[in-house]
Amino acid sequence: MVIAIPKATTHPAGCPVNLDDIDLFAAGAQEHWHEAYEILHAERPIVRIPGEGTSPDTDGFIITKYDDIEEIIMDPHTFPQPSYGAGFRQEGEQRSALQDAMARNTLRPNMEMHKQHRLQLTDPWVGATGAPRHREMVTRTVDQLIDGWIDKGEIDFVTEFAALLPQIVMTNILGFPLEDMPILKTWGEAQVRRFVWGKGHRNLMTAEEEAENAKDLGAFMAYVQGQVTRKRNEPGDDMTTFLTQVDYMGRKLTDQEVIGVVFGMHIGGLETTQYALAAEAQILCNHPEFFQKLKGDRAQLRFFVEESLRVQAPTQGLSTRMAAKDVEIRGTKVPQGSILHLRYGAANMDPEQFECPAEFRLDRPAAGRHMTFSQGPRVCPGAGISRLEQNIAWDRLLDRLDSLSFAPAKNDFSHQPGIMLGLWHLHVSFEKAK
Repeated sequence: MVIAIPKATTHPAGCPVNLDDIDLFAAGAQEHWHEAYEILHAERPIVRIPGEGTSPDTDGFIITKYDDIEEIIMDPHTFPQPSYGAGFRQEGEQRSALQDAMARNTLRPNMEMHKQHRLQLTDPWVGATGAPRHREMVTRTVDQLIDGWIDKGEIDFVTEFAALLPQIVMTNILGFPLEDMPILKTWGEAQVRRFVWGKGHRNLMTAEEEAENAKDLGAFMAYVQGQVTRKRNEPGDDMTTFLTQVDYMGRKLTDQEVIGVVFGMHIGGLETTQYALAAEAQILCNHPEFFQKLKGDRAQLRFFVEESLRVQAPTQGLSTRMAAKDVEIRGTKVPQGSILHLRYGAANMDPEQFECPAEFRLDRPAAGRHMTFSQGPRVCPGAGISRLEQNIAWDRLLDRLDSLSFAPAKNDFSHQPGIMLGLWHLHVSFEKAK
């Protein structure tokens, strides 16, 4: 089945019609990113942002073509990650607790150690090989959430399902007490605050915002330290306990190293899955015949999830690469010290890679080759658990619902600001399965 992705209509005044109209980081721009990508691919696949590199005399570059992004992420020596804080802070701004935690993380000083970090520390829990160990827990959590509203007939899908599922799942995986979820939610929001409220491709916040966020993240760091201490003394069957006990490269991890890994798991395990689930619900509400097709043929479900991840990538772009030397990309000179904003959402809509990219196709070849989780040596470590949650969620929702539709006159379909494609709310009506 082929579904045309509806054009953005909620903010028509902001829809770009030519190159001069495009600012991917302007307020409200996310409502028209797909239209902007179409223009950028045709007219300017590399966009220079003056003065926004790793220093005031270097620049940033937005990269939108699939081939260019693939080349960059597959060459971490020429295009390494910027050091934490490089080009991301104005003079006098405070480093966040998260940046401090990650800067002190000594586990991945080179690509070989990065590979071992994945293989030995994260893959056994959230990667493609380890995620299936959580199938029963995820299924139980999905059913419990559905039980809470199955007789209501109408819910906010974001706040009553899509946000709660990954929060509960990640809390269980890390071995934190479920009763701590309210404060963990607050700290999770602090971890992604700069990606929502920060300005420009570097997600800059003011000094006051940085200071306030540092307090929240500092409190979270203290909490995680307490959990690490508890797990060393009272081990359980969870990822934090595993990290305190594992023999890694011939030694035990320090508390600070465990905290660094836990920080990364927590920030990566929440919003991405939340936004993906909400986008998938929106697609199904727009196309009720599609809901019925999947309900009758679950073999198509994994293709639905992958195609949804392609067209509505939760993380649309990140400035997580820099040029370690002078290079040339598609005829554009990119000097050493430049920060590269890799626009994964645009790569997913590249017509040279995906035929008719604005169409939603279950039969699209190589469904999982999208850039939503990046690729190569630094692919998202939690892609496995996110895919597992999405597939189980829709399998159980399709079992327990007979229909899904938008609640009348309650949605404006507006997305949050920043570089994440996330709905604030999605009010849906449904029929309980007979």
